[in-house]
Amino acid sequence: MQKLKGIIQYDGTAFAGYQVQPNGRTIQAEIETALQKMHKGQTVKVTASGRTDAGVHAVGQMIHFTSDLDIPPEGWERALNAMLPDDIRIDDIQYADAGFHARYDTKGKEYRYKILNQKDPDLFRRYYSYHVPQKLDIAAIKEACRYLEGEHDFTSFCSARSTVKGDKVRTITKADIQPEGNELVFIFRGTGFLYNMVRILVGTLLEVGKGERKPEEVIAMIEAKDRSAAGKTAPPHGLFLWEVFY
Repeated sequence: MQKLKGIIQYDGTAFAGYQVQPNGRTIQAEIETALQKMHKGQTVKVTASGRTDAGVHAVGQMIHFTSDLDIPPEGWERALNAMLPDDIRIDDIQYADAGFHARYDTKGKEYRYKILNQKDPDLFRRYYSYHVPQKLDIAAIKEACRYLEGEHDFTSFCSARSTVKGDKVRTITKADIQPEGNELVFIFRGTGFLYNMVRILVGTLLEVGKGERKPEEVIAMIEAKDRSAAGKTAPPHGLFLWEVFY
C-alpha cells in the first residue's frame, strides 16, 4: 500500500463545489471515479486540504489518497490526466509519508481574487474575474487591508450559514491588492479561512474602494463580531485557491 499526494488544478465553473454531493457534479467525485476505474471498481477516497464552493477555482489544491497499485508518481499523473475531464488537471503527484494528511497538516493557504476593473465586461473572462466598472481607490483598499492583517476574531467576515465549531479566530499574514493590467488581484494569505471569508473580505474592501466605507471602519467591523457589520459577499467566480502551505 502506498500513499500519494498531489496538487490539482480545476476550473470550478461547471462544478457544484469540490466536495461530493448527491445532486451535482463535483471535483472530488470526478477524481474518485477515475481512481475507481484504475482500481477495477474498488472505491478509493480522496482527501483535500479543504473544500471550495460552486464556481470557485483552484491552482494549488492539495489531495492525498492511498492505493495498492504499484505505479510510480509520473505514471499516476499520466493515467489520471488521461481519464479526468478537461476542467480538472493533476499538476504534480509525489509519494507521501504514511502520516501525511492533506487537510490536518496544512500550515496555511493563499487565496487570490481577480477583479476586472474596466468600463465594459470581457466576455472571455466572465467566469474567472468579477467585473467592477467603477474607478476604485486602491490606496484606501490597501489601508483597509492593513487592518485585516494579524490575529483577529473574523466572525463578521464569516457566512451566517457557517457550521464551524469552536472560535472564529484566524491569522491573516498578508492582505493586499495588486494591479495587473486591467485586472486587480486581491491576495490573502493566512493560517486558515472561515466559510465565505475571502469573498466577504473582497466585498467589503470593494465598498471601501468605491468610497462607500472608510478604511478604518474595518476595525469596528472586526470588533462587532456580527456578519451584518461587514460588506456584501463577492461572487464565487473571481476566487482561486492559489496555494496550500505545509
